[in-house]
Amino acid sequence: MYNVSIRLAKAKDLPDVLPMIHALAAHHHDTSTLTLDALKRDTLGDTPWITLIVAEQSANLLGYAALCHLTQLQFGVRGMDMHHLFVKPSARGQGIGQKLITAAIDHSKRQGCRYMMVGTHPENKAAQAMYLTAGFSEAPAPGPRFRMKFDSTCAGRP
Repeated sequence: MYNVSIRLAKAKDLPDVLPMIHALAAHHHDTSTLTLDALKRDTLGDTPWITLIVAEQSANLLGYAALCHLTQLQFGVRGMDMHHLFVKPSARGQGIGQKLITAAIDHSKRQGCRYMMVGTHPENKAAQAMYLTAGFSEAPAPGPRFRMKFDSTCAGRP
C-alpha cells in the first residue's frame, strides 16, 4: 500500500495532471484538446470552474479527481459531480482511487452539498463496483436533455 497524501491541487501540480487528463480522454477514445493555460484557468483562475484533488507520494502525483458543481435550484440543494477520477496504471489496485473518492465526498460535504454524482462507461464493471462499495447507488438517467454549442470565443474569453 502506498503512503499517499490527498490534497487540493496547486499550480505546481498542473503540468503533471495534464497528461493524466489526456490519458483518461484517450482511454475513452477522445482526443483531449485541454491546454495547461485552460487547466490553470479552470482550476485556479479568477473564477475556478472545477475543484481538482490530487494523490501524491514523495512529490510524485499518482492520480486526481475533478469535481464540478451541480444544483437543484428549485430545492435550494447543492450537489457535486465527480467529473473525472484517474489513477496512473502503475498505482492502481493500491486503494488510491478509494482515497480520492473519499476526499471528493468529504470536500463535497464541506461545500454544503447534499448529493454527489459520478458516471462511468457502461462496460466498466470494476468502476461500477468501486462506486457501489463507496456508498453510491445507481441513479436513474435524466432525460430528455438538450444542448447548444457556442463558438470557442465564449463572448470574447478564451
